[in-house]
Amino acid sequence: MTTYHLTVNGTPRSVEASDPDEPLLYILRNALGLKAAKFGCGLGQCGACTVIIEGEAVRSCQTPVSRVGGRAVTTQEGLGSPENPHKVQAAFIAEQAAQCGYCSNGMIMTTAALLAREAKPDAARIKDALAANLCRCGTHDRVVKAVLRAAGRA
Repeated sequence: MTTYHLTVNGTPRSVEASDPDEPLLYILRNALGLKAAKFGCGLGQCGACTVIIEGEAVRSCQTPVSRVGGRAVTTQEGLGSPENPHKVQAAFIAEQAAQCGYCSNGMIMTTAALLAREAKPDAARIKDALAANLCRCGTHDRVVKAVLRAAGRA
C-alpha cells in the first residue's frame, strides 16, 4: 500500500492505494465517500466522473491516484451545499437542467471550471466546452440556459 496526500474540497486527506494506477474516482467514492462523481463509461468519454483538479475539469475515471498526490481536487460536494449552492448548482436547479441526473455532475463541474476561466461565455462557447459531456435524456437546451444563467447572461 502506498499513501497519497491530496487536498479534497479544501481539506488535506491521506488515502491508501495498493495500485498507483487506481482511478481517482474509486478513491473519491470508496475511500472518501464522495458520491457526486459517477462511474459512467470508465473510458473518460462521458464526463459523469468529472472533478476539478487545480482549476481544470478532468475525468477521474482515467486519472490515476498517483498523479494527484499533493494537488487540490474539487468534487461537486465541494462546490456548494444544499443550503448554500454554488451559482452553477443554483442555475441548474432554477432551469431544471437535470432529467435523470446522471450527467449532471459532469455538466456542473465542467461548467464551474469554464466559468472560473471565462466569466461570460456565449452559447457557442458553452456548447463547445460541454461537447464531451454526454446526456442521454436530451436536456442540452436547459443545460445551456443554466450555464448562461450562472454566467449572468440569461
